[in-house]
Formats: sequence, C-alpha cells, structure tokens
Amino acid sequence: MSKKKIVLAEDNSTLTMLLKFRLEKEGYELFPSVDGKEALESIEANQPDLIITDIMMPFISGLEVISHVRNKLNSQVPIIVFSSAGQEEMVLKAFDLGANDFMGKPFSPNELVIRVKKLIT
Repeated sequence: MSKKKIVLAEDNSTLTMLLKFRLEKEGYELFPSVDGKEALESIEANQPDLIITDIMMPFISGLEVISHVRNKLNSQVPIIVFSSAGQEEMVLKAFDLGANDFMGKPFSPNELVIRVKKLIT
C-alpha cells in the first residue's frame, strides 16, 4: 500500500522537523514547505492526501493556500490549519475558505496525529 502524502506548510523549521519525524513515524510521506508559494508548488506536484498549513507565512499566506486549493485546483483534499493564539478572525476566514480543521499553537504533535488520522484513514 502506498503511503498517504501530506504537504506541510510551516515557516518554523524546528516545528517542521518535529512534525515530519512524528508523521513519518506514523507511516505518512511528508513534503515540507517553508512558505505558501513552495506549498502550492508541492501541492500541484505531489497531489497530497492532506494539507497542513500555518496561516501566517512569508509570500503567500495559509489563507491564500486554502483559497487556491479550493477555487483554482477545485480540490476537496482535507486541510488542517494552525495559527498562533489571538487570530480568531483568521481562523474563521480559514473555515470560510474551506479548511476542515484548526489547531492553535502551541499544540501537541500527538493530537495532530489523531486529527490527521481522522481526516485520512
């Protein structure tokens, strides 16, 4: 069985390493991106089963990533967004644009794994 593919868009390299390690341990194939622009290229190239994106990133924000995936690519791939505290407006906007789930930072990698499994079994 082929591994489920996840595109992770996160500009914090420490968090990216942690999540990559944790999700690969669960058997997922991870494609990390440092910003929204790289994430969109990776999404188009790899056709992931799930997208995890931070909202605040350089160049292209997580909101723009969601919008592009839903409107330009016409894709219903599940999207989990995460964002630092105090960005409720952004979170609501993310859901409006088509995000499936949200996690506030800091969060538990174990909780993320549970949410990922819920969206792609």
